[in-house]
Amino acid sequence: MSLPLEGLSAVVTGAGRGLGRAEALELARLGAAVVVNDYGQPGRDGSGEASADPADEVAAEIRAQGGRAVSHTGDVADFQQAGEMVGLAIREFGKLDVLVNNAGILRDRMVFSMTEDEWDSVIRVHLKGHFNTTHFAAAHWREQSKAAGAKVYGRIVNTSSEAFLAGSAGQPNYAAAKGGIVGLTTSTALALARYGVTANAICPRARTRMTEDVFAGFRRPDEGLDPLAPEHVAPLVGYLAAPAAAGINGQLFVVHGGMVAIVERPRVRAKFDSKQDTFSHDELDALLTAHYAGRPPGETFAAAEVLGLGRG
Repeated sequence: MSLPLEGLSAVVTGAGRGLGRAEALELARLGAAVVVNDYGQPGRDGSGEASADPADEVAAEIRAQGGRAVSHTGDVADFQQAGEMVGLAIREFGKLDVLVNNAGILRDRMVFSMTEDEWDSVIRVHLKGHFNTTHFAAAHWREQSKAAGAKVYGRIVNTSSEAFLAGSAGQPNYAAAKGGIVGLTTSTALALARYGVTANAICPRARTRMTEDVFAGFRRPDEGLDPLAPEHVAPLVGYLAAPAAAGINGQLFVVHGGMVAIVERPRVRAKFDSKQDTFSHDELDALLTAHYAGRPPGETFAAAEVLGLGRG
């Protein structure tokens, strides 16, 4: 029996650790050849000696298990380096079939205390990074489709966050970037559908090096898989990358702890028409003030209830 992703190639960004590592390993387990991307220089071990780059380590781990993988240590937020990464997949494996955008950073602070650099750096890595890789992958698939005169195989899995859905007061930069990624995903899904490409987004919850402070109050179990383990997220990424998910496009999922939730698109709650050519202040006051008078205090467009989702 062939594996679901056998014969396909993938790029996973931010794959040296945490979620990206689990996703890269899962894609390889399902048969894909993988470009393992993680930005940075080799670290140092406890003795002060230089240690291997995380991307190299994960690629070596995949090869040790009988898979195909190469590493890439470029910055996804750099337009040229993102293009080189997509080019690497095409050179090494002959094509690109799957793009998983995962790379990100945190610079948490309340909006009144946040610096310009803290805002810019998070937007750059998350939102621009997603655009950069998507641009080059989309251009490749469009060219391939036009040359073949038919649809091609292409899958994009983007990483949003519950911080966007629920509204995270201490993460205005992160929430904005993750909301932007959903907009990028739905736009990409519509633009590339004609070429056979799908684009979907996930909102994962996992205990990683980046989120260790966020989930510090969630105790690890004494035995069994941690409900916040990245291994709970990776299977959905593998599924969305596979032929079985061909009919799923432009969708948003929340995933963690053995649970997958489908997030429905926004719907119009109410509509008001002016009785004149245009609204006056008094007319809006009469309509909207009354409409919101009975709403629960603190309720906004944010869907805070997603934070209460769990298995069972």
